[in-house]
Order: sequence, then structure tokens, then C-alpha cells
Amino acid sequence: MSLRGGRNPRDQARPMAPGAHEGADMPSWRASDGRGGPPNGKRPERRGGHPGGLNGFLRFVLFAGLLAIAVVIALLTALRPLARAAVVGWAWDNQGSLRLPFVADFIREDLGPALTDPAPGSADEVVFEVQSGETVGSLATRLRDEGFVVSERVFLFTAAEAGLAEKLQAGLFLLRHDMTPSDLVTAIVEARVTVTTVDVTFREGLRLEQIVAKLQTVSSGVDPQAFYDLVTKPTATLLADFPWLKLPDGASLEGFLYPATYTLVTAANGGPYEVTTADSLVRLMLTKFHDAVGDVRLGVPESRGLTFYQVLVLASIVEREAVLDEERPLIAGVYQNRLDGKGGLKRILNSDPTVLYAADTVALRKLPFDQWQTYFFWGIPEVGVGNVQLPDDLAGYQTYQNRGLPPGPISSPTILSIDAALEPDTADGYLYFLAIPGDSGQHVFAKTLAEHNANRRKYGYL
Repeated sequence: MSLRGGRNPRDQARPMAPGAHEGADMPSWRASDGRGGPPNGKRPERRGGHPGGLNGFLRFVLFAGLLAIAVVIALLTALRPLARAAVVGWAWDNQGSLRLPFVADFIREDLGPALTDPAPGSADEVVFEVQSGETVGSLATRLRDEGFVVSERVFLFTAAEAGLAEKLQAGLFLLRHDMTPSDLVTAIVEARVTVTTVDVTFREGLRLEQIVAKLQTVSSGVDPQAFYDLVTKPTATLLADFPWLKLPDGASLEGFLYPATYTLVTAANGGPYEVTTADSLVRLMLTKFHDAVGDVRLGVPESRGLTFYQVLVLASIVEREAVLDEERPLIAGVYQNRLDGKGGLKRILNSDPTVLYAADTVALRKLPFDQWQTYFFWGIPEVGVGNVQLPDDLAGYQTYQNRGLPPGPISSPTILSIDAALEPDTADGYLYFLAIPGDSGQHVFAKTLAEHNANRRKYGYL
């Protein structure tokens, strides 16, 4: 077999099958139109579309979404400090938003460790008062000022998360200066101190047995018997704690139990509050006395001629005699003139209250202790004060028969009576005074016995 044109034997033409033509290997549209176009100039319809069309679109959308999220995250990461600053500033101006989750996250980041760090203070418990009508905002300011939190915002955020505004109530609470903000908020709700008190008023002019009788009518932690034992026989420890208290040997605290209203704690569940006992009440009364009288009055000048204890004795008599404040110096002056022996009285005071005091003491000795509250004090004896006979240990109070001041005070005087005894008005030389009948409280004063008797006749005493 010969070769043409150097062709490879595989390139030789093959006989065509019947009906075949040169375009048999071409697409039908190309084979049917020798000009290269589809039959009738139309492209044939495709059926079923591109195999990856819809799936590709979904993949594009998913990719675009993921890309957007990635961009947002990138932006938030890069710009988070700026976003946090904006949100935090807005949140503190709109504090109702503090409990929104995304806002709270920013606030936590902004406040940092201060949210969990304890305040740099003492671990000692103190009583803190939440005042009536107080808000969380005003409370935050006071807590910061008193060192319980380092900043108001730390407390406000912690309080907002705990819902403190709905739970806040007025009262006393036990707090410490080293608490975390969370512990502080919890304590302001749960660590309530419950204190039950009773106010007791001991008016001026009472003798100590009357104070005891008053205590017998009050439900408190003060044992009347223990109180009486302590004021009549003060312990060395008590006297050492009040070095200004200069008492003669064996003297009671009569005259030093300052007349005032005292709040007695009858029950308490914590904190520095303790039930008021006999000892603590006596200490309260002595402290009140010193606070009211002061060191200046206690330091009686030598020119006065009396010790402070003797001034107190005179003041206690004035307290039982005077009604009107302006007459106290005059009444003190009458007794001072008598003490000085003016008018031939030879230092005889002729004081009714001192005799009544001693007479009541005798009667109380016969009466059971628990019945003192039923006793009528300062009653006038039937025999007349000048004729009352007293036992030896009380004889000094019979000032119609004995000279000078009685051995001790007979009541709890006020500051006005103490001042009157410190500076008695002796200028007019009065030696007698007489109560004018009626409700005025006035007295009439006289320089001589004759004037005094005339006053007695005038006002119906004779």
C-alpha cells in the first residue's frame, strides 16, 4: 500500500457509511446549516439550566454574610473602647439602662476590679442608718463619704443588679468598712439591727428612792434593786471612772443623778447596742450630770466658802422650794444668809424639805422594797416639821434643830438651782420666804421675823 503526501497511514481517508456526511461530528445546528447557524436562525432551548446555578447563589449569600459578621466583629474589636465610652456615658445619664445585658457588660468592663474589691477599711462592725425616704443615689453618696465604697458608681451598679431600690428600707444596719460592693448591698438588706427602747423621764427634784420607784413601773433591763444598791453604795470601779465625783466617805449618789429623759434599750440583736442595765443607767446619769454642769461649776472658787458637794446640797434644797426660776437666787440667798448667821438665826436653816426627806427615809425603811412605787413622797407630817424626831443617822436633816447644811443632797437639782447656789442673791438680806397660796408659784420674802409673821397672817397661815 502506498503513502500520499507523507501522511501517516492512520490519516488515510476512510470510506463513509451510507448517509454520512462531513459534518456528522458537529452539533446538529451546525450540521444542518452550512453557514454555521442553527436551523431557522434560532438557538436551541436548554433544558435543566446550569448544573451549579442555585447552589452557587446560596454559597455566595452565605459567604457574604460571614464576611459581614467578620467585618462587624473586627470593627467592634478595634472600636470597642470608643463604643464602651459612649454607652457608659449614656448609661450613667439613664440609670434605668444599667440592667440591660449589653450595657451591663460595658459597665463591668469600665468599672473593672473595683466591682469585686473590698473597700480599704476596718473589719470592725459599725451601725449605719438608712434614713427614711432615702434613695439608692443619696445612699451611695453617704456610703462613699463614710468610706464604705471607693466610688458611687460601683455601688450604684451593684445595687441596680441586685434590685436594691425595691428592697431598701429605713433602719439600722451592721456594716464594715472592708466589705465588697456586693456584700455591702446584701448587708443593707439583711443585716438589720433591731433595737427596742423605752424612754423614761426622771424629772427635777426627785430623790433617788423616787427614781427607783419609777424604775419599778418600767419594763426594762434595769433591775431596780441593783440600781438602788449601786447608787447608795457606789463601787470603787464606778468612782474611779468618774474622778470628778468627789464624795464624802459613805455618801450616796444622791443629787448627782441628773434629771432628764433617758432612752433605755430593752432588747437588741447586734451591733454596739446592749440592754441597759443598772450599771449602764447610773453611768448615763453621771455622764449627763457632768456634761450639763461642766468643769467650771465643779471647780468652785475658794471665795465661795463651800465645796461643790456643799453647793449641791444647797441647790437640792432650792430645787424643792422654788417654782419660778427668777426666785431661785433669792431663795438660795435666804439660806445663805441663815448659814452666815445673820438675823441672830445662829446658822439654823429651818428648811422643811430636809425634814420631809428624812421622814420619808424612815418610812421607806419599814416598807417592802417592791412597794416603793406606791409610796407618797414629801408628805407633811402631822406633828409639824419642827417637831419631827429622827434617828441619829438622819438627825442632821432636822434643820429646825441642827445647825448648818444637812449631810447630803435631798434631790436632783437643775442647773438653774446649782447656779443659784453658786451665786445666791443675798443683797436684800432676806431671812424668810413664804409661798403665796394659789397657782402662781410665787413667794413673799421678809427680812425680819415680824415681817414674816405679818405675811403669814396675810396669806392665811396664822
